[in-house]
Amino acid sequence: MALNIVLIEPEIPNNTGNIGRLALATGSRLHLVKPFGFEIDDKRLKRAGLDYWQHLEVIYYENKDEFFNQNEDKKMAFLSSHGTKSYWDINFEDDMFLVFGKESVGLPKPLIKERKEDLFKIPMYSENIRSLNLSNAVSIIVYEGLRQLR
Repeated sequence: MALNIVLIEPEIPNNTGNIGRLALATGSRLHLVKPFGFEIDDKRLKRAGLDYWQHLEVIYYENKDEFFNQNEDKKMAFLSSHGTKSYWDINFEDDMFLVFGKESVGLPKPLIKERKEDLFKIPMYSENIRSLNLSNAVSIIVYEGLRQLR
């Protein structure tokens, strides 16, 4: 039972480190799509990932095209505050790809338009918040996936 966490152009090393830690704890694979907003050897990334990073399965991609070309036949769910369906509606499958955008703007607009059928959001019950922290959002989605797959 494994899930794939995909970060498209992550910008904040602490978030990526925390998500790496989550990936290892949940038996998930981490896919990182460049460009990054930090260097992969950033001390903040390592501090957040602690000494776990060496045990983590991380797959790096030079850009979005490379990621989608290599994984075009995979089942994917895209997470965005612009989604109209709740993440509760995702039919999780083993080896599914859970795709998240960068912290500042989320998923690229063309991707949101292209993948509308596979676009989901985490409901928020306040008009005073735009989005959740990326590492919190990833945690919510991954653990719901594991709950459904158990």
